[in-house]
Amino acid sequence: MSGFLLAPLFRSAFRILILCTIAAATLEASEHPAAVKAARVLVLKHQHTLQLLRGGRVLKEYKVALGGSPVGPKTQQGDHKTPEGVYVLDSRNPQSQFYKSLHISYPTAVQRTAGRKRGVSPGGDVFVHGLPHAYRAIGAAHRLHDWTDGCIAVTDEEMDELWLAIPTGTPIEIRP
Repeated sequence: MSGFLLAPLFRSAFRILILCTIAAATLEASEHPAAVKAARVLVLKHQHTLQLLRGGRVLKEYKVALGGSPVGPKTQQGDHKTPEGVYVLDSRNPQSQFYKSLHISYPTAVQRTAGRKRGVSPGGDVFVHGLPHAYRAIGAAHRLHDWTDGCIAVTDEEMDELWLAIPTGTPIEIRP
């Protein structure tokens, strides 16, 4: 008879264990936005922020460094400006010279045509990336100065989070 009484107790304890496991997993996912995939990325140049978005909600926000001449849209190679507009994070490089990198689909066909009409290259090779290998120790201090050639830079730890949270093909909008 004592075995008969232990079975309901065991089932209750098992249910509590399952509920605690589910609650812990849910809490962990909410604390680590990389566990949830971003539906889009928004960069606000004026605020120096990159936001991961899903369902109209900001999952996480990162402070970033931009091109050395951050005001205004990129119009040609070498202008040190970060592009503005809507693009796609279309490929990734785990062996980048800047830790890891996510390629931004700049320039668009319209931007290439505009560059040709002006007799200049619109540039390219624009990425969201971590730090150069020789400067990893700088960490978050890299954000004190806009230093890229037009890219969007985060720390290596943040790049690891972005790498997991942003699937290839995710739209990225870069606003002034």
